[in-house]
Amino acid sequence: MRRITIFIGAGVLLLLLLLLGGCTVGPNYTRPRANMPSDFRGADNTPVSSAEKESLGDEKWAAVFKEPELQELIRTALEQNYDIRIAAQRILEQEAQVRITRAQQFPTLSVGGTGAGAELPASSLGSSISSPLSFGSINLSAAWTPDFWGLYRRQTEAARDQLLAQTWGQRAVRMTLVQQVVTTYLRLRAFDQQLALARHTVESRTQSAALTRTLEASGSVPLSDLRQSEQLLYAATAEIPTLEQQIQQTENEMQLLLGQRPGTLTHTDPAALQPVPEDLPAGLPSALLERRPDIRQAESQLMAANAQIGVARAQFFPQVSLSASAGLGGETFGSLVDLGSRTIYGIGSLTQPIFAGGKLRGQYQLSERQKEEMLLNYQKTIDTALHDVSNALIAVKKEREARMEQEHMVAAAQDSLRLARLRYEGGAASYLEVLTTDTNLFSAQLNLVAAQRDEALTLVQLYSSLGGGWN
Repeated sequence: MRRITIFIGAGVLLLLLLLLGGCTVGPNYTRPRANMPSDFRGADNTPVSSAEKESLGDEKWAAVFKEPELQELIRTALEQNYDIRIAAQRILEQEAQVRITRAQQFPTLSVGGTGAGAELPASSLGSSISSPLSFGSINLSAAWTPDFWGLYRRQTEAARDQLLAQTWGQRAVRMTLVQQVVTTYLRLRAFDQQLALARHTVESRTQSAALTRTLEASGSVPLSDLRQSEQLLYAATAEIPTLEQQIQQTENEMQLLLGQRPGTLTHTDPAALQPVPEDLPAGLPSALLERRPDIRQAESQLMAANAQIGVARAQFFPQVSLSASAGLGGETFGSLVDLGSRTIYGIGSLTQPIFAGGKLRGQYQLSERQKEEMLLNYQKTIDTALHDVSNALIAVKKEREARMEQEHMVAAAQDSLRLARLRYEGGAASYLEVLTTDTNLFSAQLNLVAAQRDEALTLVQLYSSLGGGWN
């Protein structure tokens, strides 16, 4: 008899441990094989890899963009930008969702009570009924669905993975925001330089038109020369309102990034459009798996989809529900607290799905298809990152070459204008030649500023593609 008692007790203990611990159905997550290349594709198919150096993407943004004016703009944006704040709220929302989901694993306990009383007239009372009439009860109940197959644990796992995805999503927003602020600032500085160039050209052409007007009045030059000099002047003055419009609208764009209302801001740094340093270290392609926040976010979404397979799988197995309740009741307060009036009962249920019209099988297949979708999204995000870095490396070299050629063009246009003026003053050329060469010079100077801007933007592009700017 003692052996039977021990055996039964051990069996009950084992059953209790199984109910408490249970098992978790569904696949455990393993990171997919990425097959990363050993180096990046650079310009002219040159392999780029710098395993011996720290990657540019590992640098903090303050070490890459060193202009104090620009750094202050980035700090303000990181504190006040609406997208950053919205992403932070999404993290808090998902944290609350994790707590809600995890709470399903634990028992629930509730307490309640009822009470009633009435003062009845003496004429309506019988000899066996006392007045006032009162009664009440207090009850305590508990319910628990043991997570034997890991249904709730997989749901919690998926919720935590989604929280991780939201966290990486916020870091991706930070990285993008740094890129947007720097890009907008460089565009502003380019517009500033083009506006200064246009105003200087207007000043020079105003003096030239005034001189031509004097010469035409004395009969030294024909009226056509005066009109052509005025044409040069008006071509330059027409650029000014266009550039002023672009500056003011870009300032508003920057203010929105800063989380502020439209208005002016300071953008005067003279070194903003400096050439990009050569031989910037790109690091190893495999490091992108850890450094790029969008890749980490895509992997977290894949992990959540993997956990949902376990959720769908657990639906096929029996679900056990346990509940218990106890209460006290009586006609007076004294009888209410009398333990002799207690009522205790418990209820247990076991539910096993038999037929649901294919719903459970459909849910399971849906979760598998969603995981396959997230896997493709993860692989696409990795390939997109490799393309981003390669495009940035190509742009760094080719934009530098384009800027250098544009500098040569400006130098040639300046000398061509000098020679055209000498020929015109010597009577060997018409003013049309001066008009043409001056127009070409002004256009080449504007294009040089644009080339300097585009080259400076390649540093932003490379830094962002390597995953820099969020840490």
